[in-house]
Amino acid sequence: MQHEQAEILSVGQLTRRVKDLLENQISYVWVSGEVSNWRVSPAGHAYFTLKDADSQIDAVMFRGRLMQLKFAPENGLEVILHGLVTVYEKRGNYQILCEEMHPKGLGALQLAFEKLKRKLDEEGLFDPAHKKSLPMLPRRIGIVTSPTGAAVRDILNVLGRRFANVHVLIYPARVQGEEAAVEIVEGIRTLEEYGVDVMIVGRGGGSLEDLWPFNEEIVVRAIHAAHTPIISAVGHEIDFTLSDFAADVRAATPSAAAEMVVQEQDVLLRRVRDAGASLAKAMSGRMEQAHARLRLVSASYAFRRPEELFRQQRQRTDELRMRLDSAMTGTTESLRRRTKQASRALGLLSPAVRVQRAIESLAALRARLVQGGAGTVQRSRARFGPLAAQLNALSPLAILGRGYALVRKEPGLELVRQADQLAVGDRVRVTLGAGGITAAVEHIEEEGHG
Repeated sequence: MQHEQAEILSVGQLTRRVKDLLENQISYVWVSGEVSNWRVSPAGHAYFTLKDADSQIDAVMFRGRLMQLKFAPENGLEVILHGLVTVYEKRGNYQILCEEMHPKGLGALQLAFEKLKRKLDEEGLFDPAHKKSLPMLPRRIGIVTSPTGAAVRDILNVLGRRFANVHVLIYPARVQGEEAAVEIVEGIRTLEEYGVDVMIVGRGGGSLEDLWPFNEEIVVRAIHAAHTPIISAVGHEIDFTLSDFAADVRAATPSAAAEMVVQEQDVLLRRVRDAGASLAKAMSGRMEQAHARLRLVSASYAFRRPEELFRQQRQRTDELRMRLDSAMTGTTESLRRRTKQASRALGLLSPAVRVQRAIESLAALRARLVQGGAGTVQRSRARFGPLAAQLNALSPLAILGRGYALVRKEPGLELVRQADQLAVGDRVRVTLGAGGITAAVEHIEEEGHG
């Protein structure tokens, strides 16, 4: 049979042969498509599907490659990627191991620029409310730029021409390349710790790639966090970076930044002379006003005869004192009379007198109550004596005491008035004048027998 002679492969062996075939025959390819099902695992690896109108392929980009991207992939984005076509043996799916990815149409750097700008703007890093004013005449100016570039020479030339004795501190930093962003951030922090009054951060013009360090997030955040006012001077007038939006002032060129940071010495001297002239004129006007007031006061009656004012005030004081003494005397006499009247009224209405009168009235009432009570008791006794005798004479107990008895039939204790209420053998209870007995009926006599 044919199957006894043919090589029989396991699923794993077959999958591995397909994997080797793909990796050796197709190997690395460039492919374009739309990203869908984008997801990043906790380990930092990205898994997604690359598709077009006709088909789709699974793709994976490991963490190291993903971190090198200059943009953030998302579902629906058209991309061009480069990777190895292979097979994921565990599931037998063929996929592409992505090593490089670029947005299709819009450049990666421009896309990264727009996305980061939108993110930082939403966080408020570009808010005008955070902008600080530049000092009018800084004593120390800090510059973060390349020490060999044209930008630093332009800045120093302008500063020397406008104000030769200004103190300038230069922090040499690379302004291009992968390490440039870190050095720019370090320069900003170092100059701020040193205590400069204003800072210029920038470089000359260049391509988007050349200016990219000034678009790095760490540089933008360092500019925003600085307490020192910062002028961003990156590129030429048409160039814009994210540092321009975060800085307190944006200068079109490094030379323009130098012109902003210091004013011309001649202009300052002219302003000082103008201020001095204005001050002298104002002081002259104030002095003339003071002289006029002094002349007016010196011509017044009070200024010429001040002792007359004191005499009049002294006389006025004496009059007020006499009126006060008279008023006090009258008031005192009135209070004395009112006090005497109140004392007499208090004597008549004294609590001790009123209490004594109440005690005497209470004693009289008590005597009347005792006398009236005794008479009432005596009269009651005279009325109830005959009634008690009558009640005693009519009492059943008194009748029983004369030899009569009450007979009741048990068990209901019905009162027996006639002999025919009883029968031989009935038990009766007999109540006597003193005590009682219980008996049984043995014989009943007819009515009329003795």
